[in-house]
Amino acid sequence: MFTSPAKGPVAQTADMRPLASYPDYASAQRTVDTLSDAGFPVETTAIVGSDLRLEETVTGRLTSGKAALRGASNGALIGLVIGLFLGLFTATTISFIGIVIWSIIWAAIVGAIFGYVAHALSRGQRDFTSRSAIVAGHYDVLVASPMVEQARSALAHAASGTAGRSAPGSPGTMHMPGGPGPDGPMHMQDRGMRAPGGQDHMGMPGRPSMERPDTHRTETRGTDPGRTDLGHGPGPDTRRDRPE
Repeated sequence: MFTSPAKGPVAQTADMRPLASYPDYASAQRTVDTLSDAGFPVETTAIVGSDLRLEETVTGRLTSGKAALRGASNGALIGLVIGLFLGLFTATTISFIGIVIWSIIWAAIVGAIFGYVAHALSRGQRDFTSRSAIVAGHYDVLVASPMVEQARSALAHAASGTAGRSAPGSPGTMHMPGGPGPDGPMHMQDRGMRAPGGQDHMGMPGRPSMERPDTHRTETRGTDPGRTDLGHGPGPDTRRDRPE
């Protein structure tokens, strides 16, 4: 007896090759999103989780009261649905509201009873609450065999574009030491000053300064203490008044 080959997801992934593997689903999803932004036909890709395992996380202790409260909340939701359905056949608004309220109350009571009884019948074998989830050890991004090279090129192009935008030496963010700035030689030249060593900011010999050198004032010894050289005027009069 011959059987027809499967036409579901298994048959689709059979003609695919792995493009990348990630330890979490978010990274695999980000890769497919990058391919989509690059214009790659993402309908030829698939995310496959391998090494599946069941993880159950304990959220707390379950008591008889919590079991009854959980049953009441579930019963109230069911009663709300039933009350809304029955209220459609009422003639007045008051009747509609009354039916809905009574349906919620009675359904909550019945649900609390069932929750309490179910917990009592378990005889303490499961006195805790938990949530379960199926997770994979790693996630593979698969691409159709004829499109693998195109997908790799698209990822490489996207990675190079991202690196070019975030590179520290990109235009507008490059800072050269000694360049124009509050402490650079160009800034000193703008203020009419020369860089140390008699060179300008391009490393060329600086132009001679047009400022006149400071004139050193010296005192003449052996002369009148009230006079100095260079005609700077009389100094302080140190002579005492003599009697005529």
